[in-house]
Amino acid sequence: MPTIHFTDGSQLAVANIYCIGRNYAAHAAELGNTLEPEPVVFLKPTSALLHEGSAITLPDYSNDVHHEAELVLAIGLGGKHIARDAAMNHVAGYALGLDLTARDLQTQAKNKGLPWAVAKGFDGSACLSHFIVPALLPEPQAARFSLQVNGQIRQVGDCSLMIHDLPAIIAYLSSRFTLQPGDLIYTGTPAGVAAIQAGDVLELALEDVLKARFEVA
Repeated sequence: MPTIHFTDGSQLAVANIYCIGRNYAAHAAELGNTLEPEPVVFLKPTSALLHEGSAITLPDYSNDVHHEAELVLAIGLGGKHIARDAAMNHVAGYALGLDLTARDLQTQAKNKGLPWAVAKGFDGSACLSHFIVPALLPEPQAARFSLQVNGQIRQVGDCSLMIHDLPAIIAYLSSRFTLQPGDLIYTGTPAGVAAIQAGDVLELALEDVLKARFEVA
């Protein structure tokens, strides 16, 4: 069973991986997507997890894999129909992640009205830093994070700009699924997504409390 790792040395077994799409208006606009009144949810298999320190391997069936930098939540206390005002009590920690997307396959699937699973769920498509405990990020909804590729800023995320904020995401997911300890939630990406290539170095930073580095094989 895959596990996530905390900076304090603790671990947590992973249950499910939920991802929220179109959660920043500028990113939805750059892809020509409409904004939805409810969160757009998709899932990745646990085989998609890639921990920092491991190389990203691009799938040979795509010619256009994009990075999508995101704040990731880990659920420590599961539940069903979690109230918004209690939602953050269910969070065990925060990390940074990359939702890697085979954009060419996704576009083909969307044009045909087909699911995106192959475009979003391939091995290594859910890159993940170590997690920090909530006390190290006391105001997560005000947090800022960034992604540099080869030393150049590509994405800057401001969690206050989320369309659906963190409590709303947890409350919504728990109204549709029973959340479990070890569930991961990728909370959406800001504008600036772009293709990655072999040899690229991707560096993620969350405030001054967390950094992660990935290399593309």
